[in-house]
Amino acid sequence: MTLTWTCPKKNTDKLAIKGDITARVCRREGPGTCADAGSLKELPGATGTFSETLPDALAFGTPRELHYFVELKNKGGRSAGQSNPATVLAGAPPVPVQGFNAEMRKEGVVLRWKADRDEGGVRLQRTLLTPPATKPKEGIATPPPEPVEQNLWVEGGSGSGRTLDKDIHFGETYEYRAQRVLRVTVDGKTLELAGELSASVRVEANDVFPPTVPTGLAAVASLGGNGGETAVDLSWQPDTEADVAGYAVYRRESGAAWQRISPAEPVVGPAFHDAHVEPGHTYRYAVSAIDKGGHESARSEEAEESVPNQ
Repeated sequence: MTLTWTCPKKNTDKLAIKGDITARVCRREGPGTCADAGSLKELPGATGTFSETLPDALAFGTPRELHYFVELKNKGGRSAGQSNPATVLAGAPPVPVQGFNAEMRKEGVVLRWKADRDEGGVRLQRTLLTPPATKPKEGIATPPPEPVEQNLWVEGGSGSGRTLDKDIHFGETYEYRAQRVLRVTVDGKTLELAGELSASVRVEANDVFPPTVPTGLAAVASLGGNGGETAVDLSWQPDTEADVAGYAVYRRESGAAWQRISPAEPVVGPAFHDAHVEPGHTYRYAVSAIDKGGHESARSEEAEESVPNQ
């Protein structure tokens, strides 16, 4: 527990305070007396800081309110009276998180831990281990830099034992730690009683995942009458993932193996014109999506089309 406050520069007569100010800190549980917690000396106008580890009697049992007060005295021993209370939670903290681990998925980082019946939630501390070496240029279209330190709150996380962090960026490395936290609202303010932090887990967010499989493949044959071209036109639903570079088109006839009929470079749009067909033949088609890293999805459901005889 750490308290901070600002020491006054003047007394109640608006005269400058000379000499050290003695700060006495006490704590009170319930309606009882304010037990002495310690004292220190500060200069006028300085920021006072007091820290202590709760005594054993206050670090066990049911969570309950504990009020701290600071009383300032001048060199003559005259007191300004007690400060406003600073309220924290005393009592036994939540049990530590056990079995904390992380797994990289296409949709983000899946974080898991052993579920527990303790009330409250789980706070995840995420650290970006690969921050940018230089400050990015500022502009209207420039997104804000990713924070190096970030807390993620999982409501009811003690019982769920799982969450998904979707706000990661591929190519970065992250470190996670977890702790159970009990939250209590007192007079409109949220008080926390936190358990121990877990051991850290490190995740390298490498994009090794293929795009989603294209859907909605359709094939329509056209005859080359009046000097036209006999062909099969294919179309499908475009993949909306940001890193999709294009598509690959495959074809086969009954009993034959699949052959890629599109160029080596991915087809940019969700359409393809197959001019290498023969009348009277039936063809089966499938398409796959390819991302900018060269990862290829599985093939789509087949579309079959027969080219009529002229």
